[in-house]
Amino acid sequence: MEPSARTAPPAAAATGIPPAVDDAGGADRRGPVTAATHPGPPAGALEASAVAGLFVDAGFGPFTGVPCSFLGPLISALEAEHPDAYLAAANEGEAVAIAAGSRLTGRRPVVILQNSGLGNAVNPLTSLCYTLRLPVLLLITWRGEPGHQDEPQHQLMGAITPELLSSMRISHEEFPATATEVGPALARAILHMDRTGLPYAFLVHKGALAPYARARGETPAAATSMLRAEAIRTVVDTAAADTLVVATTGKTARELERDRDRAANLYVVGSMGCASSIGLGVALGAPERDVVVLDGDGAALMRLEAMATIGRQAPERLLHVVLDNESYESTGGQATFSADVDFCAVALACGYSSAAEVADVAGLRTASERARAAPGPHLLRVRIRPGSDPSLGRPALAPPQAAARFAATVAGPDRAR
Repeated sequence: MEPSARTAPPAAAATGIPPAVDDAGGADRRGPVTAATHPGPPAGALEASAVAGLFVDAGFGPFTGVPCSFLGPLISALEAEHPDAYLAAANEGEAVAIAAGSRLTGRRPVVILQNSGLGNAVNPLTSLCYTLRLPVLLLITWRGEPGHQDEPQHQLMGAITPELLSSMRISHEEFPATATEVGPALARAILHMDRTGLPYAFLVHKGALAPYARARGETPAAATSMLRAEAIRTVVDTAAADTLVVATTGKTARELERDRDRAANLYVVGSMGCASSIGLGVALGAPERDVVVLDGDGAALMRLEAMATIGRQAPERLLHVVLDNESYESTGGQATFSADVDFCAVALACGYSSAAEVADVAGLRTASERARAAPGPHLLRVRIRPGSDPSLGRPALAPPQAAARFAATVAGPDRAR
């Protein structure tokens, strides 16, 4: 029996926007997913290999996106067992556009993303997929799920994820808790997308997938002896005492706080890829101070366009450090594609004054000192090996306090705390 359509909100009816269509195949019997009514995470964990096989057998592929730890096992299974099916994207908006193009060739693409990445995906979902009626399947991890402890940067997006999807006319349900439910859920998704021409989404809980053991090949980054923490300490110790340091989200910010906490540090929480742009804003607003951005390879790739703006604005006292271990380490070690990107050539093409690549502490110290002695902006690509202290904790300072402390330091010593 065909499900009936949900009633459109008054605004939708007034503007001529078609109402959201109910989940095909009876999904609406469970009622819409909302932050208040969802049943919560599954009791068990699905085998990633089996889930990948079910998707492929149902005709889905290619898979593209940006890793999240909740879906890391699935990405690892795809990379190991279906290597031609997974395409790493630099950001979520790019992934949606890739999937849209794939759909135009008659395929059934899947976009893998963390719900925080919905911000990057809103434009192509609403102005590309909706407008051209290009249905893509979304696997969205539910970070910040109400009632479950998570990091501060996921609190707001976790609360609004279901409503945000509904506002974009994207029907959605929670990813099945058992393997026997996956096939019927995929059939519902296919029926809905074929009937409406609109995307469909599954919300994936923490612990939905069991860990996936995979072999990791040797990479140029793995061959270096320097760890990220060593590189961070070297850069900070080489810098002037009043240097303003902006550290990208994840383990970079956490290791900086643990080893070299200071009022002139800004620990970016969330907002992956934005550290270099934040650093540019700081450098333009405080031109009398040295500014160092501690970036990551995955983060730099996510917002590569920032280099063009930095090069155009040419802040003379900005040093952009890309700590490159060729992996999304915080989400399970999935490979970035930084090995194929010449960050130094990109920076120079964008207008940076200099760019250099280093792979050891001595070289990093020398390059940092050289950058301080000449007008910038400068870029240092620092080859580091994957790995960090397994006991590494979360930032002790709450994000608003860290930002206020940093701002006071920029303003002057009389207001610093």
